[in-house]
Amino acid sequence: MIEIRNISKSFMTKQGRHYLFKNLNLTIGDKQSVGLLGRNGAGKSTLLRIICGLDKPDQGEIFTNSTISWPVGVSGGFQGSLTGRQNVRFVCRLYSSGSYVNEKIRFVEEFANIGNYFDMPVKSYSSGMRARLTFGLSLAFDFDYYMLDEAGAVGDAAFRKRSEEILAARRAQAGFLIVSHDIGDIKRNCDIGIVLMDQTAHVFDDTTEAIEVYEKHIHKAKKVR
Repeated sequence: MIEIRNISKSFMTKQGRHYLFKNLNLTIGDKQSVGLLGRNGAGKSTLLRIICGLDKPDQGEIFTNSTISWPVGVSGGFQGSLTGRQNVRFVCRLYSSGSYVNEKIRFVEEFANIGNYFDMPVKSYSSGMRARLTFGLSLAFDFDYYMLDEAGAVGDAAFRKRSEEILAARRAQAGFLIVSHDIGDIKRNCDIGIVLMDQTAHVFDDTTEAIEVYEKHIHKAKKVR
């Protein structure tokens, strides 16, 4: 379970302080998969980063005894002068031990499928290659929750199909928090929908209803402009 208690997050603009959300309270159940919806700038990716500890809120806390992945699909965090293999080995040593390290490295190499680039410096990678490496590295480990940030947009059709198959297997034993502009991803993989708007979170037990509210909100915002 993940409990989000009184979370607020803001940043300064020329017009003053802008809040993404204020006093946000949510509870995500065990193995529950959540689709996060909201217009650009609503704070979806920021909320994922706060939940997994990569960002800090202005106030409030996250309470959980579950293991949570870093955001799958985000390609940052690698040491550019090291090869993909060296970066993966470093992370695997933090999360695994003994013979499991080499097993995890083989999984990532096969899953990312970037050929000789796996043994080249990460700074020479395209953004797509970085994303594939991050995706594979995240899926090499068993987490209670996977943070998926536009992960479905990574790679070609064959890679996306392979990714969907592995995610479907993970779905049986873990929860997802999904940020995606592909409504199909939300419908296929999520139990509930959460729409971030008006500096708060609107929770819907029916993802179809969440999508309808999100699309109406987007349409309204376009008309105001």
